[in-house]
Amino acid sequence: MGRTSDAKLKILAAARSLIEGRGYAALGVAEICRAAGVPKGSFYYFFESKEALALAVVDEHWAAQKRDWTRALAGDGEPLRRLRRLFEETEAGQLAGQRDCGTVAGCLFGNLTLELSNQTEAVRGRLQEIFDAQVDMVESVVTEARRRGEVDVTDSREAARAVVAQLEGQVMFAKLYNSPGRLSPLWQNCRALLGATEG
Repeated sequence: MGRTSDAKLKILAAARSLIEGRGYAALGVAEICRAAGVPKGSFYYFFESKEALALAVVDEHWAAQKRDWTRALAGDGEPLRRLRRLFEETEAGQLAGQRDCGTVAGCLFGNLTLELSNQTEAVRGRLQEIFDAQVDMVESVVTEARRRGEVDVTDSREAARAVVAQLEGQVMFAKLYNSPGRLSPLWQNCRALLGATEG
């Protein structure tokens, strides 16, 4: 059991690294297996197709990111401080990634959305679910801030969608310019977007 699960984890890690670095379409199963150091037959033991692997990579990445978002947004402190913490952690994560590999990787979900949303319905559907879940998480914080009179929005859902879009767009610019500093204005932009009265 240990060996087979190790092989699967190696395939997932290699696929994620390759997708982040080069995109999905240009990758072949043989290249993924070479990078993972596993025989090609192992791939088809765990995944019926490259699309199934992409979905597994997305799910694994979302499980980790959801834990991070939950910790940032559902933790202690005022709602706007928690939202700001999410932005700061996002910037720190992009900076750490740049230090490790020399380039800003951007957002795996955003990258795949741009590359695959018109090519595979299964991946598109999963990405929609993830972005909707992100909006749900931000909406709960915006709603709390609205109840406290700290933001001036009429529709918490639309405001949360705009915040997630701002975050995703700034991450895309960070990738494009290979500069995590592109995320620095994010908090001020979102304060303005929310009509925030504090902090």
